[in-house]
Amino acid sequence: MNIAREKNLDLVEIVPNASPPVCRLMDFKKFLYEQKKKEKEIKKKQKTSQQKEIRFTPETSEHDYKFKKQHIENFLKEGYRVKVTVFYKGREILHKERGYQILERLIKDLSEVGKVERKPKLEGSRLSLIFIPL
Repeated sequence: MNIAREKNLDLVEIVPNASPPVCRLMDFKKFLYEQKKKEKEIKKKQKTSQQKEIRFTPETSEHDYKFKKQHIENFLKEGYRVKVTVFYKGREILHKERGYQILERLIKDLSEVGKVERKPKLEGSRLSLIFIPL
């Protein structure tokens, strides 16, 4: 403790359960600051993959299909994952094949810019698949 006071440092107990306990002389505030700085640097280097979602209905018109397909292409080129959902309302669920046709057409049209991560899956009244950029 006397040595720590003379050098204006803190005496930090590293391993309290050892006999004798292991201690270290250090500037504790500086240590905490450097530790936070390292954590921020690690966080900065992490890449979080964001996901965009585009919704269709089984009755989506040709113009709307092309418009939404263009948005999906742009998202994939920017590096986003894209979840494409066909949303069934009311009795539209009786014609599931229309949703599958839309998704199959999208898979074929977007084969140059993205690939399918998850095949079409029906979850309740939603049919969805996920594209990832090439």
